[in-house]
Amino acid sequence: MSRKDRIAALRRIAKERILILDGAWGAMIQRRGLEEEDFRGDRFATHNSPLKGNNDILCLTRPDIIRDLHGEYYAAGADISETNTFSATVIAQDDYALGPQDVRDINFEGAKIAREAADEWTKKEPEKPRFVAGSIGPLNKMLSMSSDVNDPGARSVTFDEVYDAYVMQIRALNEGGVDLYLIETITDTLNCKAALKAIGDLEAEGMEKLPIWISGTITDRSGRTLSGQTVEAFWNSVRHAKPFAIGLNCALGASLMRPHIAELAKIADTLVAAYPNAGLPNAFGEYEETPEQTSAMLKEWAESGIVNMLGGCCGTTPDHIKAVANAADGVKPREIPERPRAMRLAGLEPFELA
Repeated sequence: MSRKDRIAALRRIAKERILILDGAWGAMIQRRGLEEEDFRGDRFATHNSPLKGNNDILCLTRPDIIRDLHGEYYAAGADISETNTFSATVIAQDDYALGPQDVRDINFEGAKIAREAADEWTKKEPEKPRFVAGSIGPLNKMLSMSSDVNDPGARSVTFDEVYDAYVMQIRALNEGGVDLYLIETITDTLNCKAALKAIGDLEAEGMEKLPIWISGTITDRSGRTLSGQTVEAFWNSVRHAKPFAIGLNCALGASLMRPHIAELAKIADTLVAAYPNAGLPNAFGEYEETPEQTSAMLKEWAESGIVNMLGGCCGTTPDHIKAVANAADGVKPREIPERPRAMRLAGLEPFELA
């Protein structure tokens, strides 16, 4: 099946039923008990910086583990699995002293591994095609917030640097064979805008156009992103990109995320997606919400007609995804509303004083 055909199938299926995304990657990788040597492999055996904990580099040094994890999530019922590239930019990977070629290879190989796993499962179950989302994370540096508490104008990175980092990542993910982009865990909308501009510019240069899924993060009970936007303001900021889906992930469990997803469901004229954590972490940083608890809450969301896509974030496992897939089975997806034409602001617009 060509990528064009896969994208057409993805859009068709999204109209028929609720799509299921995979779950957490970090927790599943931690279960493997990997050591420094696993992260180094042969390629980085003499690298001058510690690499343990850099999960993205496993696309190059332990591709067998990454392929297995894709398979576990597809077997659990996921329609879409993310590439293991959440932090695969030159900005984030600078913490591990990795260079541009290493970063490019992580993204390309990460997409290639996921593509192979998806195609294998599609061949095995042709009635349920599997898809690959290129994971594009938020970065470890923010454009909207100061890097110095004593200097509100201080920034540790420029827009051009963020844009260039995303250009490299997006191009490699596209070449590696992803079906859509997932710009996720967005805490700073300006970083997201840099990624959107990178996609738009690459497409203008001739790169194949793919669907875009944008997923923000409400960081606490305030109902705002870390850069201060409400859900509605966030949507108004990115709506111009005409995304395939808009949604939320991370930071909150399903019980706390629900009102924000319900708000998105009312205002977004595209698919709404949600993949919450398995509750909130306990004092030891562990997630205790069971698959049955998570799936029960997400089933209510589905039956209430507020979602088109469901999955899991921190603390969720293939067991969680299997339970969510079963809970959403047979439930009609949210109907996309037609909203009247109006001026809608994000709070970031320039203005003049009269």
